[in-house]
Amino acid sequence: MPTPPFPTPLPPSLAPRLVRTLYGDRATEPRPLASGAWSQAYALTLDGAEVVLRVGAHGEDFAKDEVVARLAGPGLPVPPVLARGETEGWAYAVSGRVRGTALDDLSGEAVARTLPSLLRALDAAARVDLAGTSGYGIWTPDGRAPHASWPEALLAIGTETPRVPGWRAALVDSGIGLGPVEAGLSALAALTPCLPDARRLIHGDLLSRNVLAGEAGITGVLDWGNALYGDPLYDAAWLLHWWPWYPGWRPGDLHAALLTHWRATGPTPAHWRERLHAYLLHIALDALAYCSYRGRWDEVRAHVGTVLTLASAGGGESVLIPAGA
Repeated sequence: MPTPPFPTPLPPSLAPRLVRTLYGDRATEPRPLASGAWSQAYALTLDGAEVVLRVGAHGEDFAKDEVVARLAGPGLPVPPVLARGETEGWAYAVSGRVRGTALDDLSGEAVARTLPSLLRALDAAARVDLAGTSGYGIWTPDGRAPHASWPEALLAIGTETPRVPGWRAALVDSGIGLGPVEAGLSALAALTPCLPDARRLIHGDLLSRNVLAGEAGITGVLDWGNALYGDPLYDAAWLLHWWPWYPGWRPGDLHAALLTHWRATGPTPAHWRERLHAYLLHIALDALAYCSYRGRWDEVRAHVGTVLTLASAGGGESVLIPAGA
């Protein structure tokens, strides 16, 4: 999946100035690492230890990282957040650095070897204790999510948010119109009777360099800004949706890994095909909205095609969904 540029340019002198102010000669000069949709990362050492500085416009994303790092148990490698704050209108966080290759950069063979470890990490995320939290959907750092049910959270994808505004008008102005969105929402609504009321921790953004891997498996699961409360099968659908966007990654490898994992860890999830179908629709609608907001029309058209194909298929029937049980 392509990584978008920063919506607002980050001043190039900000990170070095911030590091000098915070740490003086205890830290080395920050070196740019990956840039994502909402933040820029930098590598440096602090008191001889490797750390990562991230700077962005949305401090709540970094606060959610801190929450998950505190709650994560064995099997879910999330680096600790060592410091957070704001400077010159930007939010920042300093975290421990984990080494590894981004999942996005792995060959087809390497990603297939890594999948069992990733699926175990997602199981560990689903075991995180959510006591004291509430609601469904994308949650805030205080543990509250805005929706009373999981279907309500999913169907809210047709409503604009402060972070992704104006996409509906952009679709209309483009000539594509809102027809694909309405078709996708209608198909999603028809699948909601098959959805569970499970409320577990979901990452919700597993690619875009947010998962690191080494020879022995997953070494880090990063960037929990898009994390939700709901059905953990959603993360499997995320992988299924984006897998074909990576040349060399074979869908059959992912399908086999999911089926093998589910058989090994307990009964196959009830209504799993319909659940995946619903989440694939939601993910495609989400991508359609975001790319419309950003004016990435080639990608918008690809997501429109996915939405319409899923909307016209019978419940649980899609080439994106594994065959068999």
